[in-house]
Amino acid sequence: MNILVLGGTQFIGRHIVETLLAAGHGVSVLNRGKSPDELPPRVERIRADRDQGPAGLAGLAGRSWDACIDVSGYTAVHVRASATALRERVGRYVYISAVAVYGDPELRPVRENHPRVAPAAEDVTELDQESYGRLKVTCENLVEEFFPGRCALLRPQVVAGPLDPSGRYTYWVKRATRGGEMLAPGDGWDHVQVVDVRDVARFARAVVEGGLGGAYNLSGPRITWAEFVDILGAERVAWVGARVLEAANLSFLELPLYRPERGPRSGLMDVSNERACAAGLVLTEPAVTARDTGDWMRDREMPATALSPAREADLIAASRRTSARP
Repeated sequence: MNILVLGGTQFIGRHIVETLLAAGHGVSVLNRGKSPDELPPRVERIRADRDQGPAGLAGLAGRSWDACIDVSGYTAVHVRASATALRERVGRYVYISAVAVYGDPELRPVRENHPRVAPAAEDVTELDQESYGRLKVTCENLVEEFFPGRCALLRPQVVAGPLDPSGRYTYWVKRATRGGEMLAPGDGWDHVQVVDVRDVARFARAVVEGGLGGAYNLSGPRITWAEFVDILGAERVAWVGARVLEAANLSFLELPLYRPERGPRSGLMDVSNERACAAGLVLTEPAVTARDTGDWMRDREMPATALSPAREADLIAASRRTSARP
């Protein structure tokens, strides 16, 4: 098959491209050409800018593909431009959305038939924690409008694995290898759930090859924090309870992945993958994801967005003071 990938050079997109190539497909990538590109020479590069609307996609004129996989559509400006340009040029449009479309649902586990949050207006272009899910809903609606009966919506959870630039999952892998006493959030019984990027890539390929349609939640095995910390191989662990962490007013960036059970946004750590698994999603074991991520990042500097060593030590000390009180 000939497949167009919108994005394609970073993390999820790069894994998708490499998975398609390994299966023998021809791949074109469309992007602005401003990100590092380590893809093989046999990948066709098409330079375009969806921020400019339809005018920025002139390079697609006269071309057609069996399918398109949209990894980089975050706003209505992006998706309306590509959907308009590709409506008659691709057989199937696969949109990489996110579980953030469900907001913070109370009913668990989260399934594909859960209500989504209200869509953002099409003129909203600022991407932040509040707008992200709503923007993804707007983009999903556009894809379904332009490609009725020939589109698929893939809703990954937190995506982890080699090439991850975010610092969310990689913080914990790196922290465990640094040694010393490591803060572990909660009491070990809260849950963490991520999906391996390679599983996302393989499922995207399966969707294209099988002509699958509809929405699919892409989530990995749901494990406790005690299991996660054990997988990480941390030598010395200090459990810091939810009350101490809440009093410290930590952001999701400072303490990535941790969401206390039934606390804010914890619903997105309880996402059903049943529909996707029935359609061919195969899950990597959490220990393999941690090992391979650690191998990839061993000699790399990761974003310093999470807890500093000093902040971590302060929280551990605060937890012990709280425990020592009569």
